[in-house]
Amino acid sequence: MRLLLIGCTGLVGRALVPMLQTAGHDLTIVSRRSAPAGLPASCLAGLSWVQCNPADSISWAPSSPLQQALAQAQGVVNLAGEPIAEKRWTAAHLQLLEDSRLQTTRQLVNAMADLAQPPGVLINASAVGYYGTSADQCFDESSPSGSDVLAGLCQRWEAVAADKPDATRLVVLRIGIVLAADGGALGKMLPIFRIGFGGPIGTGRQWMSWIERSDLCRMILAAVENDAWTGAVNAVAPTPVTMATFSACLGRCLGRPSLLPVPAPLLKVLLGDGAKVVLEGQRVQSTRQAVLDFNCHCSELPAAFDAATSSTGR
Repeated sequence: MRLLLIGCTGLVGRALVPMLQTAGHDLTIVSRRSAPAGLPASCLAGLSWVQCNPADSISWAPSSPLQQALAQAQGVVNLAGEPIAEKRWTAAHLQLLEDSRLQTTRQLVNAMADLAQPPGVLINASAVGYYGTSADQCFDESSPSGSDVLAGLCQRWEAVAADKPDATRLVVLRIGIVLAADGGALGKMLPIFRIGFGGPIGTGRQWMSWIERSDLCRMILAAVENDAWTGAVNAVAPTPVTMATFSACLGRCLGRPSLLPVPAPLLKVLLGDGAKVVLEGQRVQSTRQAVLDFNCHCSELPAAFDAATSSTGR
């Protein structure tokens, strides 16, 4: 298929692009960057590249390179969105979190509606934050949405994606913590744990719903290719863990101690309200993966850590 990829040059895209190419798909990548920095060199020759800001309406003007690429696409993967828990949630940053998701998705679905033949499938990202936080409740795809800031953002994001043309199949992936050694939460934790100063963040009792990066990429590939995939699917491994278990397992994997906790007040000083994403959590599982005959290769945390660290060394 001809696929248009938005927001796919970062942590997930570095693994997703080669996987989609190996599966035989023809890819056009949309990015604000002028060059495919960060993507594996082996996959660059076969890529088409459109440099623009997909959240800006002018990027979707008639006859623009982006609109032309969309008109030729048979499917779209939209993972666009600024990282949630890396900066303080000032009013300006909250607006950036919202615009990078909602504006990009709104411009995309509006442009799709203008086409006589829109793409046949849209894979749109969301997050497990959709369910809100809880210390003891377990959520699946049938659970109601939460009421906090992140849950509200996810609800609005999914509602915008749902405005896609009737002819377009929509799959919304509610993504958990993506485990990879070269970025994200694990990428930040690895250097600290490797020198023996790792440990749980906050109480350690908060739940972490995670997925190893290659499993997420396999899920996106399955959603692109299999018409049975529709609606919301939780992109998580079947074994959520507490922060304490996560830290202890990572320490064992690296052969390092994991006894020094990161105090919650310190994290709040650094991240403000954004610390809630790390200090509070949600236990999320998927009932739909089994129905869709999808199985995570890394269903247990030790296997995920081994997969993530095998190419970078311990």
